[in-house]
Amino acid sequence: MSADLRNLYPEIEPYASGHLDVGDGHLVYWERVGTPGAKSAVFLHGGPGGTISPSHRRLFDPELYDVLLFDQRGCGKSMPHAELEANTTWHLVTDIERLRELAGVEKWLVFGGSWGSTLALAYAETHPERVSELVLRGIYMLTRAELDWYYQFGVSEMFPDKWERFVAPIPPEERHAMMRAYNRRLTSEDRATRIAAAKAWSLWEGETITLLPEPETSNRFEEEEFADAFARIENHFFVNAGWLEEGQLLRDAHKLHGIPGVIVHGRYDMPCPARFAWRLHKAWPAAEFHLIEGAGHAYSEPGILDRLIRSTDKFAGKTE
Repeated sequence: MSADLRNLYPEIEPYASGHLDVGDGHLVYWERVGTPGAKSAVFLHGGPGGTISPSHRRLFDPELYDVLLFDQRGCGKSMPHAELEANTTWHLVTDIERLRELAGVEKWLVFGGSWGSTLALAYAETHPERVSELVLRGIYMLTRAELDWYYQFGVSEMFPDKWERFVAPIPPEERHAMMRAYNRRLTSEDRATRIAAAKAWSLWEGETITLLPEPETSNRFEEEEFADAFARIENHFFVNAGWLEEGQLLRDAHKLHGIPGVIVHGRYDMPCPARFAWRLHKAWPAAEFHLIEGAGHAYSEPGILDRLIRSTDKFAGKTE
């Protein structure tokens, strides 16, 4: 199986798209791809603050799936751009339910990677009766240990050169609480301050999510419009610990009982330490667990991508 999505399926265009008014002043952009009436699925992008892309459409065989993809509040084509008000994990869980009703389906496969895995778990543990299967990649539980590992001390030891650029906008006296220090700048009324902080925050992630450097991946994180929403929204969620109780997603993993699932995680995933994926596997043993050797965090890495495609194919009944 090719690890290049462009060689797997031809370019896939949405057969329907629009904006859903979810209240609170937010309009959420959605699109549907594949074959109307085929197996239903929803794709949850990462971040928080990321966006959907044409490559995400190719994670599902378009002849076998009817997939709804959407930009979460404040991201991508959703409006208003980079908005933090009424933008929490639980607002997004409610949005997924509204989108399911819009799609007119009783259950659907839920696919989420990185932050998308966090949101998928929050949704599935809240509405298990609406989930036919779960495909999770780059498991993130949003615990204090994970946040500190990435934004305070841990990954800093692996990437000292990139960490130096990340801390550069923050005075030494504020560096004991990097997320809070960035939050003050990302919510600044001064646009120049906000954009400079957004680019530094985003580039730290863009340059540490792959096992080997991928300029095509990291360069996007420096684009001003993308970085503004990505950094502001991600930081907003993380300083608030996702509005989750500490350890909540693992504590409530028993609610996934009876839901078929696949967990895919890179051995050398820097943002999301593998031990949390392992703990989810132990709490939810019915799910297949794949720890991918020679892989970091990004879904586009060959071993991860191969396993994700095999998983969506399997749940659609496609044989190799």
